[in-house]
Amino acid sequence: MQHQQYTLSSISEIVGGQLTGNDNGVLVTDLLIDSRQLVDAAHTLFFALTSARNDGHRYIGELYERGVRAFVVQHLPETTLSDASFIIVDSTLDALQTLAAHHRARFGYPVIAITGSNGKTIVKEWLAQLFGPDYNIVRSPKSYNSQVGVPLSVWQMNESHNLAIIEAGISKPNEMSRLQEIIQPTIGIFTNIGQAHDENFINREQKAGEKLNLFKRVDTLIYCMDHPNIQQVLIRSGLATTVKLFTWSSKSPECNLFIEAIEKGDKQTDISCVFKEQNMRFSIPFSDDASIENAIHCIATALFLGMPENHISARLLALASVAMRLEIKAGINNCTLVNDYYNSDVNSLSIALDVMNQQQQHKSRTLILSDILQSGRDEMDLYAEIAHIIESKNVDMLIGIGKAISRQAKQFQMKSYFYPTVNAFMMQFPFSKFRNQTILLKGARAFEFEQIGMELQEKAHETVLEINFNHLVNNLNYYRSKLKPETKLMVMVKAFGYGSGNYEVSNVLQFHHADYLTVAFADEGVELRRAGITLPIMVMSPEVNSYDNIIKYDLEPEVFSFRNLSFIERALDSMGAQMPLNIHIKLDTGMHRLGFAKHEIPELIRRIEANPLLHVRSVFSHLATADNPDEDAFTLRQIELYDEVSSMIVKAFPYKVLRHILNTAGITRFTKYQFDMVRLGIGIYGVPTCEADKGALETVVSLKTTINQIKEIPAGDSIGYNRRGHATHEKRIGIVPIGYADGLSRLLGNGNGKFWVNGCQVPVIGDICMDMCMIDLDGVEAKEGDTVVIFDAEHSVSDIAKACQTIPYEIMTSISQRVKRVYFQE
Repeated sequence: MQHQQYTLSSISEIVGGQLTGNDNGVLVTDLLIDSRQLVDAAHTLFFALTSARNDGHRYIGELYERGVRAFVVQHLPETTLSDASFIIVDSTLDALQTLAAHHRARFGYPVIAITGSNGKTIVKEWLAQLFGPDYNIVRSPKSYNSQVGVPLSVWQMNESHNLAIIEAGISKPNEMSRLQEIIQPTIGIFTNIGQAHDENFINREQKAGEKLNLFKRVDTLIYCMDHPNIQQVLIRSGLATTVKLFTWSSKSPECNLFIEAIEKGDKQTDISCVFKEQNMRFSIPFSDDASIENAIHCIATALFLGMPENHISARLLALASVAMRLEIKAGINNCTLVNDYYNSDVNSLSIALDVMNQQQQHKSRTLILSDILQSGRDEMDLYAEIAHIIESKNVDMLIGIGKAISRQAKQFQMKSYFYPTVNAFMMQFPFSKFRNQTILLKGARAFEFEQIGMELQEKAHETVLEINFNHLVNNLNYYRSKLKPETKLMVMVKAFGYGSGNYEVSNVLQFHHADYLTVAFADEGVELRRAGITLPIMVMSPEVNSYDNIIKYDLEPEVFSFRNLSFIERALDSMGAQMPLNIHIKLDTGMHRLGFAKHEIPELIRRIEANPLLHVRSVFSHLATADNPDEDAFTLRQIELYDEVSSMIVKAFPYKVLRHILNTAGITRFTKYQFDMVRLGIGIYGVPTCEADKGALETVVSLKTTINQIKEIPAGDSIGYNRRGHATHEKRIGIVPIGYADGLSRLLGNGNGKFWVNGCQVPVIGDICMDMCMIDLDGVEAKEGDTVVIFDAEHSVSDIAKACQTIPYEIMTSISQRVKRVYFQE
């Protein structure tokens, strides 16, 4: 069914705004807050949201060029845009939320709202799986649970649905009441209360009380009585006397659903419970504690809503894992593979296609898509919308798998192939056709697209470096929030992106509007250009034979001496360059590495002025001790000298010359000296360089491997090369496939390095070998195939660096390229 259409006049009235320009006959069906996710310009209303980190008003001109004509703004753009309409409001966020609340009020069917510290998204997705056969459900896409995500989730509601499931999250006080007004839930689920965002609340009780505001007008609240913070705050709040409670517990039988026993197996858990004096037994295909708690919330909800016991039992056994994040990894034949094969609905399809379009290294894009199951919509109408979305997202080839999408083949105008099953596709399609392209796998759980993913991914050994793009972007925005709106941001992607991958990291930074990238050598910049990166790229250490490529690929070299300036001039002359080359002048203000001294500046200016093919883009210097408070006096002297010398260059030229001296630590500790631009390095990868950043950054990179073999070593035997490891008693060891050829320092051998298996610390025993090492598993429950964590969010790379008597920079940049990189985006 088509989404309810709103006129601009009606929206202006709803949000209390002032409409300027004509209504233009625009009928709004799509709300947009991110200019990169535009689908249907003719029916889109863009909200120019503002925050400390960004301002949506910057993107109005770009969207206008792409056909958008309707905007909600806090002020009009400086440039007149003919035939555009603007609704002027005091707060664009308030307007978005008000419109969503108005839209929600139009529908009378049940709305389930879920909150809690953990499990919100899993419970939402599992409820959708349980109730899918009986209801036409609308639910939050992915983890859309914020002050912005909730309005966009509610906006999806229309008359064809008969159940909504919306999750809500908060990070600080006074946020939940507004979400309650938007969602207007009739049924509430409070999953649990934990440590997430504790830093923004006085205590857990305050946080629980804030979350309870979501349920102040529900008919029924479902929760577990075993969480004392929830139970106590619920009683004190008086909410227990105003709403009906449906409770479950494994401790007290004085509840609606009493959990008598939980019996865990390797891959299944049996849950025995009592409901309305009837004994029931359910099984779920999971055995971890979090999944068990999430499943019991779903059982409680199903029983409350009257689902028959036999239906609950059958559907619980069919529950599938919920992929909380997209995987981006190397594929066969130089392809890039985007895996999102546990979610398949129209909204998550659009999100996944946006991620695919961020991958600029390949010109060709292929979508492998299964039937969209349990949509409740007319088949022809559903696939007409999907065809429109796919076409608008520039998909070159579609492979449809399933009977429904095959029946609608004529709706898809691009190059297409259709198969009734996954097996038919894998038997009949020549996989050699997949070459130099981005491939998105998007399938409903029932289709088991994992089989396709295994065939398409590049084969590599079991040691994996995981890179979390969401955390990378959050760190980017953390540092961006410290800058003035006009300050530009240059990000260092040298040394293979600090081990994380040059192109992959650069692509994300380009998508999120970084202003500049920096590499160490020209070859790194050439690789980025060939992969489709268009951002300006500064080359910090141009080599003698690299200047032709610098000019050819529009890179911007650092100029640090008269010698390398001469090489640049000769290259420009020999190539017959017609356009000026951007250069970046490096000043030596006390680091005494590369750069011009103050007395050399007059001659440098003369040389540049004499050559019209040289254009000074920036002048910069490097702080030697910005992370060390004991050396602040020296840092300030550096900044003072830089300001003096750089001013000489800026004044010498009639055009704008950018100035920058702050590195990662400097951004936080010397914020007032931003000048025109700052340079962000290892901080964006989640490694703090000063005390103030500790706890504020999110870990981006995790290094993991697996246990290949477990052995029982007799007392007295030696282990590894040179017999350096010894079993003083009968010892259990694990052999793991990571060694010094993967970048693991030999200094970690013989107990110096400690890894983690199933939450237990395990020392390295014996010498580190080239391709593997051995770990001591005494007292640790472990089996072959278990994960071994070298470092991750809970186990800092700084600990590994300390054991190696070095710094995190060296650890991260030493990880060899034979270690498979897997990129995640939630």
